[in-house]
Amino acid sequence: MSQKVLLNAKEVNIILHRLACQLIENHNDFSETVLIGLQPRGKYLADRLAKILQDDYKIKNLKKGDLDITFFRDDFRRGDKPLEANTTEIDFIVEDKNVVFIDDVLYTGRSIRAALTAIQSFGRPNNIELLTLIDRRFSRHLPIQPNYRGRQVDAINGEKVKVNWVENEGEDTVYLINK
Repeated sequence: MSQKVLLNAKEVNIILHRLACQLIENHNDFSETVLIGLQPRGKYLADRLAKILQDDYKIKNLKKGDLDITFFRDDFRRGDKPLEANTTEIDFIVEDKNVVFIDDVLYTGRSIRAALTAIQSFGRPNNIELLTLIDRRFSRHLPIQPNYRGRQVDAINGEKVKVNWVENEGEDTVYLINK
């Protein structure tokens, strides 16, 4: 098994600031927009973007939540081991809001399909967008594309993209792992 660094900590930081600026361009003061990190790994990206928006760009009253999609996945109950759910923390109304789903890697699109179903439990959004750090564009099973992408990666099915965050792996690095 070999691995190659796709993005180092400096490059990740630059991309996060670019994504934050793109969000500001489209959502201004975020009064009608909420950020939703998809559990488990999109939470880290959503937390980091929310911190940048609040601290560096002085966005006030930013609403950010985390959505667990475990039981909405189409492969639920297909594995040998039992799935462990993550927490959903959405303490605001999404009815008539612009929702930005945030996930670290867009691969097949199945997680996003599950998120589209799961968010309906919290109301009917006005609009839903997708922000992803890594877009694996040649691996889609569903017709889903990001509105905001950090980096596009052409990885074949035998390769895995692994995003490490300083909060849980001790480093901000994106690897391409050859199995």
